[in-house]
Amino acid sequence: MAAETVRDRLPEDWQRVLTTRAAIALALAVALLSVATALFNIGFQPAYEPLDPYIPDIVQRTARFTGAVTGFMMVAGALALRRGLRVGWWMTILLLPLTAAQGFLQLSQYSAPLIVLSLVSIPVLWLTHDHFTKPLSLSTTQIAAGAALVGVQAYGTIGAYALRADFDGIESPLDAFYFTLITSSTVGYGDVTPHLDSTEGQLFTMSVLVLGVSSFGLAAGVLLGPAIQARITKTLGMMTESELELLSDHVLVLGYGELTEPIVDELAENDREFVVVTLNHDASDALSENDIPVVTADPSDESPLHRAKIGRASAILVATNEDAQDALTILTARQLAPETRIVAAATDRENTKKLEHAGADTVISPAVLGGNLLVRSALGGDDSELIHQILDNDTKSA
Repeated sequence: MAAETVRDRLPEDWQRVLTTRAAIALALAVALLSVATALFNIGFQPAYEPLDPYIPDIVQRTARFTGAVTGFMMVAGALALRRGLRVGWWMTILLLPLTAAQGFLQLSQYSAPLIVLSLVSIPVLWLTHDHFTKPLSLSTTQIAAGAALVGVQAYGTIGAYALRADFDGIESPLDAFYFTLITSSTVGYGDVTPHLDSTEGQLFTMSVLVLGVSSFGLAAGVLLGPAIQARITKTLGMMTESELELLSDHVLVLGYGELTEPIVDELAENDREFVVVTLNHDASDALSENDIPVVTADPSDESPLHRAKIGRASAILVATNEDAQDALTILTARQLAPETRIVAAATDRENTKKLEHAGADTVISPAVLGGNLLVRSALGGDDSELIHQILDNDTKSA
């Protein structure tokens, strides 16, 4: 009985949830291990003698220093996986062979865990490729800002290498990129400078400085701004536009009341993505404190439903204590999402037909449903297990 009880409490897609979390955990573990291994090998630089003569020293040192960079990129990939983004899966599956190769080229016995974990993570990520399908939604401004940043770095690197005769310290493309990066970021160590008698070199340096600072500032504001805004607004209990843009295949819960509370609890327990739209500020604050996504607005208005991406919703639930308000909400939702399934609850069973006429696909009357279950149970029906489950949930919530 105990085993059955535990199994009953698991979500229907528990295997998918478990493998998804395992993939994310492995990616994060590889990321942290890559950073730690790189830092340790940089400090001690122990070489595995049987392979040391065959791997150039510059390759070993490069692998040690770049391992930390790859690790931080893996952290970004793991965070993207946690959000279910497809780009996070591609990023991680491409970086895992690189972390394994870097661990091997570091020629350190301490890199063995990194190599093994990276290789083990590859098939796990490959088998869960259909778990991460959300597209990365970037605005035109964000794409332009990212392109400007990359473009300026390319301009500076190519130009500096082409004009290397006019500079002290530029002999390779890496030197040119180094010069561009420290110039555009305003670090400017002074180890790479244009010749004082080279007007062309000085003008080029000024152009890299102006364009680089501008592109860095633009990228920081446009690309990082939404993430900072998301953290602040989450603390204030509101969903940001960037968070709303990521919504897809979610359940839209319109309105909030006593009938809605168990719906929200059930969706949360089953790890379903959902959004609540309610005009009740007290309910909105309470939901936000429990990390439940909420849009504080009238669910019968078109604007908040558009913001909550009603066109991408997989289902719509309307279950408050006000049948008249629910009918108006259903009318608006049906107009905006004619193909999406709408399920509603009628507080008064006489309003069931009215809610169906408003556009609901299915209308459930809790009073009628409860009466039928009680009668079937009293007459020896086979719904006793469902009744016990409902009563248990009511007892727990009480």
